[in-house]
Amino acid sequence: MELRHLRYFVTVAEELNFSKAALKLYTAQPSLSQQIKDLEEYVGVQLLNRTKRKVELTEEGAAFLEQARLTLMQADKAVATARQIAKTKQQRLRIGFVAAAEVHIFPQVLPQLRIQHPELITEFTYLDEQQNIQALMQNQLDIAFTHQNLNTETICSQKIFDEVLIFVLPKNHPFAKEKVIPLHALGYLDFVLPSAEQFPSLYALICKFIQQHDFTLHTQEMADVLIKINQLKHQNWCTILPAYAKNMLSSDLVIATLAIDLPKLPLFINFNSQQTSNHTKILLEQLSKVFCSE
Repeated sequence: MELRHLRYFVTVAEELNFSKAALKLYTAQPSLSQQIKDLEEYVGVQLLNRTKRKVELTEEGAAFLEQARLTLMQADKAVATARQIAKTKQQRLRIGFVAAAEVHIFPQVLPQLRIQHPELITEFTYLDEQQNIQALMQNQLDIAFTHQNLNTETICSQKIFDEVLIFVLPKNHPFAKEKVIPLHALGYLDFVLPSAEQFPSLYALICKFIQQHDFTLHTQEMADVLIKINQLKHQNWCTILPAYAKNMLSSDLVIATLAIDLPKLPLFINFNSQQTSNHTKILLEQLSKVFCSE
């Protein structure tokens, strides 16, 4: 039994006339009669009484009609629901991001994007870098902003900009009032490293910087580094953070200048190169207008 059998039966039951029902269904009367006969054979009961003068429902047919209508209504609802989900997916952009994107990207890009494309539904998820990458590879995100340049067979990465880093000290630290902190002074500091698990790119960049300049530091890792450095009472420590963090530092902390330039932390937009939606392309175009990608 197929849905067309139910549609044919409902139409005949409503018209109580095979000729009129056949016209309404755009089919031949003999074919319609055969479809109803096949349905009755499948159900195992007679659904319609037919004479030369009239057609009427049997008691079983009346009960079957009620359920057939419900089944067709449910089928139509299922089709409509599936189509609506497909339409929503076409208009949805799922974005995973790290903090730098929230600070630098969204305020400059999203207002214009929403004006030009009001139909676009944007879903934002704040994740750490590894979670962003995993979600993108599992097709749970359309776009992931990370500090990692992925560029695989399926993932395309484009650099948006380089994030400036800052050197942070407690304001009552002996070196806090120095216009420029000499490199040899770093050997006397305790250095707080952002967690390698939560901030792998920043952690790797700082470690590389330390190794390149042969600094001898007493290091310790911290998760939730922004929260914890604002709570630290020990004076003889320092850390390196992205510049956007300066607005999140407590009044007990200051930004100092080193005798050497700090490295910069790149921010990338990553997306599936084999399934690039129109809305992803629109966002990429918007980004290219605002930022000078390298």
